[in-house]
Amino acid sequence: MGDVLLVRHGETAWSASGRHTGLTDVPLTAGGVEEAITLAPYFTGLSPALVLTSTLTRARSTARLAGLPPGETDPDLHEWDYGAYEGVTTAEIHRTRPDWSLWRDGVPPGDAEHPGESPEEVGARADRVLARVAASLDGADGDAVLVAHGHFLRVLTARYLGLPPAEGRLFLLRTGTVSRLSTEHGEPVIAGWNTRPLPAG
Repeated sequence: MGDVLLVRHGETAWSASGRHTGLTDVPLTAGGVEEAITLAPYFTGLSPALVLTSTLTRARSTARLAGLPPGETDPDLHEWDYGAYEGVTTAEIHRTRPDWSLWRDGVPPGDAEHPGESPEEVGARADRVLARVAASLDGADGDAVLVAHGHFLRVLTARYLGLPPAEGRLFLLRTGTVSRLSTEHGEPVIAGWNTRPLPAG
């Protein structure tokens, strides 16, 4: 089976300011566009067996700008639904809940469009994506590429390694980066994390 390449979308105005950006469809900043373009060398000449992209604009734009071949959108790849904390920074939350942790406490429900998710609910989505990837790569040549969001990809990494969803807290993930999940002697491993191509020259 091939590897699983994780692409976190480029910078948005909300990611730059630390606002929790779940289902809100925020576009890339000019810097985020540049981040996405600089990822293109990773995918030059690559013929992935599967390309899956979140339905949100920031992920789809990143996939296109990085030169990935056309793939499919998968709603399971959307970011954590932050409920009432959508658009709110951690610093703002800590004013009233100084000990709050997304990974431990989840989020309070928001409106009908942002009901919120627990770590376990995000983990269930990640498990479905990983099952789809495994089925697609079984007996196929090539890797799978997933273009999605920071917290979701951290949960997916935890699940890939056999850890509880909340252990995604261990894997800091920057915007505009590629990470690689692989195997060694049949065991799941992280083969690369938070990488960007080296500057030319």
